[in-house]
Amino acid sequence: MDDLTHTIEGVFRRESGKIIAALIRIARSFDLAEEAMQDACVAAMKEWRRAGIPNNPAAWLMTAARRRLIDYARREQTRRDKEGDVARHFDPAPADAAVADDSSYPDDRLRLIFTCCHPALSVDAQVALTLRTLGGLTTSEIARAFLLPEPTLAQRLVRAKRKIQAARIPYHVPAPDVIPQRLLSVRAVLYLIFNEGYTATAGEALIRQELCAEAIRLGEMLCELLPNVAENLGLLALMLLHDSRRAARVNARGELVTLEEQDRSLWNRSQIDEGLRLVDLALSLSDIGPYQLQAAIAALHVSAANAVDTDWREIAAIYEALESRHPSPVVTLNRAVAIAMSEGFEHGLAIIEALGESGELDSYAPYHASRADLLRRIGRSADAIRAYERALSLTANAVERRYMRRRLAELSGTPLVVENENEVLV
Repeated sequence: MDDLTHTIEGVFRRESGKIIAALIRIARSFDLAEEAMQDACVAAMKEWRRAGIPNNPAAWLMTAARRRLIDYARREQTRRDKEGDVARHFDPAPADAAVADDSSYPDDRLRLIFTCCHPALSVDAQVALTLRTLGGLTTSEIARAFLLPEPTLAQRLVRAKRKIQAARIPYHVPAPDVIPQRLLSVRAVLYLIFNEGYTATAGEALIRQELCAEAIRLGEMLCELLPNVAENLGLLALMLLHDSRRAARVNARGELVTLEEQDRSLWNRSQIDEGLRLVDLALSLSDIGPYQLQAAIAALHVSAANAVDTDWREIAAIYEALESRHPSPVVTLNRAVAIAMSEGFEHGLAIIEALGESGELDSYAPYHASRADLLRRIGRSADAIRAYERALSLTANAVERRYMRRRLAELSGTPLVVENENEVLV
C-alpha cells in the first residue's frame, strides 16, 4: 500500500461517519450517500496523486461527494427539471462550496445514530448498519468480524435500508422525552459490537481488536454528541477498562489467560486512567444505571495491584445493587462468583447450584464454566469434569475451547497432544 492510499484510507476511517451522515441528510438515501462517498474516494486517488493532498482532505471529499449527488440527479432528470429536483432533494448550499466547517456534523451523526439503531430494525440490522455507516467498515470487513458469509451480511444491509424506506423511519433526533429510551438501543448496539470483539463468539481468535476499537470510537463519539449523559460515560468507561487488559488475555502461545493469572504490567495504563476518570464523572452525574455499575466493578478489578488484593466484597455488593435494579440470571451468576471469591467457594457454589435449578442458564457456557471452576477449587474433580465438558459442548471459540480442554486434562490426568494445531485429549 503506497502512502497516498494509506492517507485516503486514514481520512476515510476518521471522517466517513461525519461525511456519510451529512450526505444521507442531503440525499435522503443511504445507497446514494455511500455511492457518492465511494466515487469521491476514487476521484481523490486520481486528483491527489496529481496535485498533492489538500490541506483539508475531509472537506475535499465532502465537496466531491456533494457534486456526485447532483450528478446523479442530473442523470435522472431532464435539464429543465434538474433545478427543481435539486432544490427539492438537496440542501441549498452550492455544490462547489468546500465543507470546511464541522459545525453541522454532530447533528448529522446524531441523526444517523438514532436511525441506525431504530427499534423497528432487528438488532442484527442495527449492528450492521451502524458499523457500515458510522464506522466506515466495508461489508466484507463486517462479515469477517462476525464470521458471516459476505452475501448474508450484504443482504442484511439491503433489508435494513429497505425497512427504513418502507417504514418511513425518520432521519432526525427524537424528541427530548424519547431520547433516554431510544438511547437504550444505541448503547446496547455499541456494547454488543464491543463484546463480540472482546470475546468472539466463534472462530480461532479470542479477540477481534478492530471491533473493540470501533465500539470504543463510537462510544467516544456518542459522549461527544451527548455530553454529560451518565450512562453514555459509563458505557465508554466500561469498554475502556475491559479493553485495557487486552494484551494480557492471551499469551504468546495463543492460550487464554484468566484475569486471576494475567500479567498486570501488560495492562494499558492510559486506558485505565481514562476509564477511572470517566467512572468518577459518570457516578457523580445522575441516577446510577447498569453501565455505570458494571464500570465501577471493572474499575475495582483494574485498581488491584494483584489478584489477591481484589476487593471481591465490594464487587459482590455492586453486583447486588445491579441485581436489585436490573435483575437477570447472568447478574446473579456474577454475584455468586464474587461471593465465592470473598466468602468462600462453597457459599458461591451453593448460589450457582440454586440458580441452575430453573434451567434458564442451561445453554449458557459461562454458567457451566463458572460452576466447573468452583468445583475444581474445592476438589470435586469428577463433578468439575462433567461441568467443563458441558461448557465445552456449548463453546465455539477455539481459544476458550483449548482452555477448557487443558482444565479437563489437568483434572483427569489425561495428556494433551496437538493435532493440526488443535489440542485433543488422548
